[in-house]
Amino acid sequence: MTACMVGWAHTAFGRLDTESVESLIVRVANDALADAGVAAADVDEIVLGHFNAGFSPQDFTASLVLQASPDLRFRRATRVENACATGSAAVHQGLRAIEAKAARIVLVVGVEQMTTTAGPEIGKNLLKASYVREEADIAGGFAGIFGKIAGLYFQKYGDQSDALARIAAKNHKNGVGNPYAQLRKDLGFDFCRTESDKNPFVAGPLKRTDCSLVSDGAAALVLADVQTALGMRKAVVFRAAEHVQDFLPMSRRDVLKFDGCAEAWKRALASAGIALGDLSFAETHDCFTIAELIEYEAMGLTREGEGARAVAEGWTRKDGRLPINPSGGLKSKGHPIGATGVSMHALTAMQLCGAAGDMQVKDARLGGIFNMGGTAVANYVSILERIK
Repeated sequence: MTACMVGWAHTAFGRLDTESVESLIVRVANDALADAGVAAADVDEIVLGHFNAGFSPQDFTASLVLQASPDLRFRRATRVENACATGSAAVHQGLRAIEAKAARIVLVVGVEQMTTTAGPEIGKNLLKASYVREEADIAGGFAGIFGKIAGLYFQKYGDQSDALARIAAKNHKNGVGNPYAQLRKDLGFDFCRTESDKNPFVAGPLKRTDCSLVSDGAAALVLADVQTALGMRKAVVFRAAEHVQDFLPMSRRDVLKFDGCAEAWKRALASAGIALGDLSFAETHDCFTIAELIEYEAMGLTREGEGARAVAEGWTRKDGRLPINPSGGLKSKGHPIGATGVSMHALTAMQLCGAAGDMQVKDARLGGIFNMGGTAVANYVSILERIK
């Protein structure tokens, strides 16, 4: 327990036409500092999570955080990137700075602006997070990649269309209670299960409701060492923070197992000294519904091939034995790449502080987070607990 979250901020996710990468960064940086009661002059280090890959012409963005206050001038500032896990990469880098005693207070910001990019270019940009040599020509971009994974899963374990529709419906229902979510609409199982003009097939067995959204948005955290945090208004401690990186080519892995996800969860639970069943809830990376299904198995909630049972029997509902994505997940909340991991941490902290409003999980005490880059290539797990 070397570091705590002591403040956080979150913009709405969605199409934010009046915003820019810079304005989003400045807003959440100032809001997070205000939430923590920390002066900009007291920040020792800044970490920015920004994937970009062509979404923004401004590709050198770490110093944009300094635009939030002249008192941030001359602070160490670094931009980090690890595909769709970029936000968690930023959080974990902040933790390492504190653990190394190189910083006492770290400001972490995650941001992305995707909606100003044309549709075909969005797909090309996202495919840069694949193994381009072998995977760039898969039809449908990243949806095509996960459509292929879904098709292989269906071949091995049978048609899982009901399970995917239940996951989508669950997350959309949860998202109604999330004031930051891009799509706050309870679509229902029947709509998610049925092909229609409004819900066509996108890739393989995946329909539009199986795919996360193209989004703009930002989130920010203030991290502090435990001694400093205990003197502040609130403190959510990291019981564990594990990062596991796997091979980039899908051809070198069994893509139905998400071994990197499994290993990250194994290490995090051991580090925290808890079992999966001790968690009050988890926020997991549902970039596509098939990903959430396989993640149930990788985290140890069910055996391989039996992930459908968890959602069919209600285990993962907000009132179930292990609520999954009470925020609505990426499916409802949106997925601005660089902001996603930071958002997961901020929303988990809100839950643990009893400040999640209509998203609130009853008696939330321990929260788990899984943020993934690529096809389970970059795997980050955090386990959080409120100590003040």
